[in-house]
Amino acid sequence: MVNHPFVPQSLIGRQTELQQIAEIFLRDGDLLIAGVPGSGRRTLIRWAAQQVKARVLEIDCMRATDSQRFLQILAESLMAAFNSPQEQGIIQDWITQYPLNLEPGIHGRARLVWHLATEGEWSLFQTLLSLPQVMAEALDCRVVIVFQNFPHLRSWDRSGNWEAYLRQEIQRQSRVSYALIAMVAESWVQDSSLQVISLSPLRNQDLFPWFVKVMETEGLRFDPEGKALGLFLSYVQGHVGDAIALARRIWLDCRVLSSLKDLGKEGIIQSHHVHRSALALVEDLAQTFESLIFLLPPSQVRVLESLALDPTDSPHSKEYIQKHHLSRGGSLQGALASLEQKGLVYGSQYSYRITLPLLAFWLRYRLT
Repeated sequence: MVNHPFVPQSLIGRQTELQQIAEIFLRDGDLLIAGVPGSGRRTLIRWAAQQVKARVLEIDCMRATDSQRFLQILAESLMAAFNSPQEQGIIQDWITQYPLNLEPGIHGRARLVWHLATEGEWSLFQTLLSLPQVMAEALDCRVVIVFQNFPHLRSWDRSGNWEAYLRQEIQRQSRVSYALIAMVAESWVQDSSLQVISLSPLRNQDLFPWFVKVMETEGLRFDPEGKALGLFLSYVQGHVGDAIALARRIWLDCRVLSSLKDLGKEGIIQSHHVHRSALALVEDLAQTFESLIFLLPPSQVRVLESLALDPTDSPHSKEYIQKHHLSRGGSLQGALASLEQKGLVYGSQYSYRITLPLLAFWLRYRLT
């Protein structure tokens, strides 16, 4: 595998949001960070937690297919965050009053184990969720619990009891900050103490200094009179994940061109290099994109195709509907709302367009 330098070693933009989140953690507050996949939500939380020297537990609710699996993920996260001999000693003393054991695991990391019937899972859930507060007090430290894909709990928590208890703990625990990662803020958040941080696409002036610098590090640069840099920025549209993917592809392609003596001695990236790399990248991603499209209802696919060809401020206008042969009324509004919830489309706040620029590029390429 070829190593590449395009995973950022420092935060790209987002300094204002970083400061906001760090301040929330400093006062043991809680937050929901809303943004599309690839916008840097987890990176921001990790950097903010590092700033305030907080321990971080990361729990991806998408991996929890039932209550038992959720408890396993929670226990694994606890042991990953508190893994020193001193910390495990505190945990060992604490669990003596509960039906839990600490056993050696793989790679020398201890693991929490239990043997309970299904009816005992609720009590175990409450017990495990109280442990971060216990550790924060014992170690006099801050703890941040990160929940990704929080709404996915409802796929198995049909009664809503587990989600309701988590919301209660968010309000109650004083030494633990909760950070929920979501596409958009749900309505219940407005009635809670959670602060909402919404991530917009990065501005070009935040993104291009990183791109230029990392390319220069690899001996590549842009013709100051050319359009290659502008073309790159237009392809990624402020999306950090797509910017990293395309930058890496350009770099790899330029390595090949250099070996073939086709790049030139000065290593100048031209527009056609950027365009060719973008085409190659979306061709590599085509199977992933096709699988995504296959899972969507036809009405949502039609909306995505329309926005790929023609982003708009007014998808509900008569002219736009007629131009792209869309359904009127609730069907269109439902498709837009569902696509926004899935993180595939920006709503009116950022104009209606596809959130994943490379997906939009692939759709345009396929349709034209």
